[in-house]
Amino acid sequence: MARIVETATAPVEKVPVDAVDPITLDLIENGLRNARYEMDEVLFRTALSPGIREQHDEFPLIADPSGKMVVGQFGLSIPDFLDGFDDTVEEGDVLLTSDPYACGAAISHANDWLVVTPVFHEGRVVGWASMFGHMSDVGGKTPCSMPTDARTIYEEGVVIPPFKLYSKGVLNEDALRIILNQVRMPDWNRADLNGLVAACRTASRRVVEMCERFGTAVYLSALDALLQRNYDAMKVLLATVFEEGRTLSFTDYICDDGVGYGPYELTLSLTRRGDKVHLDFTGSSPQAAGPVNYYINENLTRMFFGIYMITVADPQILWNDGFYPLVDVTIPDGSYWKPKHPASLNGRNHGIGRVFDLFGGLLGQTNPALLNAAGFSSSPHFMYSGHYSSGERKGEWFQLYSIGFGGIPGRPLGDGPDGHSLWPSFVNIPCEYLESYYPLRIERWETVADTGGAGLHRGGNGVDVAYAFAEPGTIAIHDDRWLTYPWGVNGGTPGARGTKWIDRADGTREVLPSKVHDVPVFPGDVLHFVTWGGGGWGDPLERDPELVALEVRRGLVTADGARRYGVVLAADGTVDAAATATLRDELRASRPAELPVFDMGPPIEELLERCEAETGLPAPTRPRWAAADVRA
Repeated sequence: MARIVETATAPVEKVPVDAVDPITLDLIENGLRNARYEMDEVLFRTALSPGIREQHDEFPLIADPSGKMVVGQFGLSIPDFLDGFDDTVEEGDVLLTSDPYACGAAISHANDWLVVTPVFHEGRVVGWASMFGHMSDVGGKTPCSMPTDARTIYEEGVVIPPFKLYSKGVLNEDALRIILNQVRMPDWNRADLNGLVAACRTASRRVVEMCERFGTAVYLSALDALLQRNYDAMKVLLATVFEEGRTLSFTDYICDDGVGYGPYELTLSLTRRGDKVHLDFTGSSPQAAGPVNYYINENLTRMFFGIYMITVADPQILWNDGFYPLVDVTIPDGSYWKPKHPASLNGRNHGIGRVFDLFGGLLGQTNPALLNAAGFSSSPHFMYSGHYSSGERKGEWFQLYSIGFGGIPGRPLGDGPDGHSLWPSFVNIPCEYLESYYPLRIERWETVADTGGAGLHRGGNGVDVAYAFAEPGTIAIHDDRWLTYPWGVNGGTPGARGTKWIDRADGTREVLPSKVHDVPVFPGDVLHFVTWGGGGWGDPLERDPELVALEVRRGLVTADGARRYGVVLAADGTVDAAATATLRDELRASRPAELPVFDMGPPIEELLERCEAETGLPAPTRPRWAAADVRA
């Protein structure tokens, strides 16, 4: 456990929480919020890798002296990191790790480099600033360090134990040199790491400025007030949404693990007793043989749950760690959610997103009006790398890591956006950037009509990005939902599954798995990276026919797809009102009177039986707990 070295001899005497006046509290809250966004901007303007610089694959955090997050974005767990850091922490120190197993899963795979800095003022720790970013490459057996067939973390690149990158402000140059010697793009990693450090130092300066402006005692008391406010709000939300003593349970799936096993059942149960809820992952599949395990700790589970609850039920609240005492968590050892070292972890992005689908499924059972459908609950990766074969750049290495977008689910308040990211702050890499810096051309970047599930509120469409390659190289893909469907709710239908294929220059077509690496490509080959849609929300037959017709004209729905909504179009594209009324009557008569809350698509066994015929890919083998690891 970390040992904090402070030079101040007396503790800060905080003022009572209720003595912090509302205006001061508001100023400190917004000062922290602005500092958090300033952290982002410092990193974006410093990083070199497109994953961070262009797509913003990073997550900042500012915490109180105990490590509780006061402001951040889908952050990490500083207390878990500090529990695993066996050294002193002094003013000027900058701590670094990329080992999920050594920091209690404060991060979840080796590509995430985590920087933690103490914030000192007048000789004492008044907080923490932290940030992690996804490095485009950390070494290992394949470019971008995400081998889809990895079975141990040792295959995934350099794994950095927690250590002092800076000790009292002095850089450990030898350690950094050793680390950067393991990666394919050391200039990128150095720039991205410098940006992480600079962002944390920026946050530290802002915190010190607030301590000097308002006084340390008032500042720390304001943090307590913000944490207490979150606790109080969550206490009310839990009592309002979840029935006392009732256990809710929901199951979703990861389609496969990259080495032939799947689907993996992800089960989550919730029980409220008194003021508290208990989240229990018992019943989930065992840890994956391949790299899709999501090592999530109890504090991150609490954070994700709080994010979902607050965002859906009361988005005006600035969420933080204050509500943690209200949430108990059980995660079985050796399960998909808590794999045993040295299980591989690089493809954990699918599990992160599926957590939100699980929370949605639980919340919707108590109040279907608050229920979202399943959507683009992942951040699929596309990688392309090689050496230029001719011209002035002959022999020069190029390497691309990028994140794909898909259909956001239909929601109580409206349609899901088309071609959007799961993470609100992520943006795509502009086509102009890709074509300027890489030997490829974007032939198509468009939504795929009808891939969003039908509903009163339509699920967002997936996208087809067509990459035409100009240089020989290799590609890698990480995606999911190629076997199971993103489910619809309250009568809405599931969204379409994702597919990937290469149209070769010789005219042949090669269907690709959703998780694959080291696939050779050549000039003239075109990869179609088609992502999945979001599920629909509500009865499709209640959707405005004129809106359906408009979406047909816009290419978001086809004329045949309009019939899913019971809408018939005339030859000129306008609504045929009489035919629409007739078709809707026929469709209503042919279905049950009570529409299902969840439409998951066909059962798993049926999907497996039809897998190869429908997808062109062999069916995965169902995972099983080993005899010695059977869980109740």
